[in-house]
Amino acid sequence: MVADGNSNELKLGFLTTIECPDGALIGGLLVTNHFGRPLEFQCTTPVKPNRTQEVLYGPTLVPFLLGEVIGQTLVEKINVKPNLILIEQEQAIELQKHITIPVAILSDLEQILDEKDSFICEQVGQNRLRFDAGHKAGRTAIETTSKKIPGDADLGEPFERVREALNEAVKMGSSR
Repeated sequence: MVADGNSNELKLGFLTTIECPDGALIGGLLVTNHFGRPLEFQCTTPVKPNRTQEVLYGPTLVPFLLGEVIGQTLVEKINVKPNLILIEQEQAIELQKHITIPVAILSDLEQILDEKDSFICEQVGQNRLRFDAGHKAGRTAIETTSKKIPGDADLGEPFERVREALNEAVKMGSSR
């Protein structure tokens, strides 16, 4: 495949977090080409809020950690900027408020049936993606993306690779 300055090549970001044995969160962002091959991977160090933060942030703590602390940090660190970032954790949609790259939630059927009015759902490959209806760039990015992704593509599979890489990072960190 010949890349024409990388401008037309589809790049997808897959962002997720795992919980470490001590309760800390570690996040990873994998950017792939349209074949699902890795272009770049970044991960955070473990993030664990202290008790004061838990009390002060209350129910907004997890969206803050997933969106601002972990998600925004990873997006700022990567050199290969994706056209679209996919997430699997609903509360990570907070990220959309802090970056210009469109963010979509990989949804299963149950989530689609319960979806909020503020979200629009689109079929892409074997999966459904939900995005904030108020984010016009999201709709355009998903429409463009869906044309470039084969109908049999499983967009959930790269998340498995990210989780596996994060688990390896946790193992390596604990063996030091």
